[in-house]
Parts: sequence; structure tokens; C-alpha cells
Amino acid sequence: MTAAVLYGREDLKIEKVEIPAVGCDEVLVRVKVALTDGTDLKVWKQGYHARMITPPAIFGHELSGVVELMGREVNGGLRVGSRVVPANSAPCEVCLFCRKNRENLCEDLLFNNGAYAEYIRIPGRIVRQNMLEIPEHVSFLDAAMVEPLACVLRGIDETGVNPGDTVVLIGCGPIGLKFIRILTGRGARVIALGKRWSQIRAAEQLGARAAFDVSQLDNPVRVIRELTEGGRGADAVIEAVGSPTTWQWAIQMVRRGGTVNLFGGCPRGSQVEFDPTALHYSEITIKSTFHIPRASSARPWKQSPAARSAPATSSPGRFHCASCRACLST
Repeated sequence: MTAAVLYGREDLKIEKVEIPAVGCDEVLVRVKVALTDGTDLKVWKQGYHARMITPPAIFGHELSGVVELMGREVNGGLRVGSRVVPANSAPCEVCLFCRKNRENLCEDLLFNNGAYAEYIRIPGRIVRQNMLEIPEHVSFLDAAMVEPLACVLRGIDETGVNPGDTVVLIGCGPIGLKFIRILTGRGARVIALGKRWSQIRAAEQLGARAAFDVSQLDNPVRVIRELTEGGRGADAVIEAVGSPTTWQWAIQMVRRGGTVNLFGGCPRGSQVEFDPTALHYSEITIKSTFHIPRASSARPWKQSPAARSAPATSSPGRFHCASCRACLST
């Protein structure tokens, strides 16, 4: 089969490899759609991920597909031909964090990679715990976006956004656009910050009340605060970029008593400086949403039409597996 194999920093090769063999509790899935997200881009640039992938290995972790082959011990209603979304991880169910219902922080979280190929082997733990059948009304493209959309839904819940709130969204990539679509559908007043004209236009089309190209702003913090009631700042700020600069902006853009969700992860070793008086005396709440517990995985199937349609509206383009390197380089 054809696969994209990661060998190191910005070193991705398209190769012919053997179709994976499956164990008694595993499943072989024929990949129909695989995604490229911010995590993939970060891993490609640094050449590895301490927990997710050690090169050389087939790249990619978000996909949808069809069950091609099943081990003899697989049950749960699956059959050859089932349309499925295998999550890219599954918890151990026994560590401290699993026992405290924080499965996303599991000490033995099993990750699976290999989406950039014709076939992918799904480990038994993921088959048992975290593989979803795709409803008939959902396309393979939208289904592949279930995991990032579930992360966005969890991020909104943890931020505590209410109808009528002013929310600043920093970052208008695919994740940021999902945030905008769902937040505006829930009655929030969204102000978006992006870095390209195409992102600004997409943010406006998805309901942002205002959207700005940060490269055209001398002082993004001042511009945002002037758009809020009395210049007090936003009720909530969601940072979906992952850089020290935008983390600092987020703290400076929120009002007293507001909430900041540092959704985008900074590179390891980054340092960010905050004014401690602003955090303490203004009672700013800071949260970070990382990954999702199993219970969150199926939430997108049950959401409003706005949430269910969010994936397709934020998909920037389609590429064949052989074009993976070009996709990551753009």
C-alpha cells in the first residue's frame, strides 16, 4: 500500500509498505479521508512527538474509513463494511486520572498513528473503547473531523460562554473557524483575529461580528478592548494559535472576572510572562483544554445543525496521499 512515512524534522517520504497485519482484537480500516491539523504540522516541523509518534512511522492521526478486516475476538456490532471513525487514542482505565474521570490526562494513554495510508491497523483498546460507527447522514469528510470538533465543544463548555457574551477568538485556522461557527450559533458576539485575508473572510462568513488581520494592527489588544463595553475587555478569550505572544494578548484582552482558554499549545520550552496583579486582583480565570475523554467523542453527532455542519465549512482543501509533503509545506 502507499503511505506517508515520517522520518524526522520536515522529512516525510511517500513509500510502498506492507498492509498491516491485525491481531485477534484489532481491526484493519481502509482509509477514506485523513486530515491534516495543527498537531500534524507541529510534529512534522519538529520531527517527532514525545507521546504520539516516534519516527520512522506512518504519519497522520485523524481519519474516517471502512472496516476491511476484523480479528476473531472483535465484537460490539462491527462488521466488515462498517463506516467508522477510529479515535487516535484510548485510556488505560486504571491510572489515577482515569479513576478521577480525567481520561484525557491518562498516564498510559495509547496513541495510534498511520492515517496517511491506504489502510490503518486499529489497536484493540481503541476498537473496544473509542471507535464510532458513522451515522448514515454524515459524510466521510465530516466524520473525520469528529475528534477536533469534539475538542472545540469541550473547550466552549469549559470556557463557560453564555448567550450575549463577547468572545475574542485568536486564530482563524480550521479549529478557530469551528469555534466561531458554534459560538455564533449559541448567541455569542465573536471578535476574531487571523493572519490572512482568506481567514478573515471565512470568519465573517461564519458569523464573527468583527474580524481583523493582526498583521495590519499596531496594537491588537487596544483595538479589541475598544470594541468591548466601556473598553473593559471581552467576557472570554479563546486562544487557538499556540504562541507566547498570543497567550499574552489573551490575558490582556479579557475583562475583570473573565475567562481565558489557552486552547492552542505552545512549543515545549516556551516561556510566557503575565502580570500577576492582573490575574489576582482582576480574578481572571485561566483554563487549558487538552484532548477529550471518551464521553466527548460522540458529542458532535448529537449537536445542533450549526455544530454538525461546522466541519465542512472549515475544511481548507483536499489532497491525495502522495501530496502530503506539499500540503504540510503550504
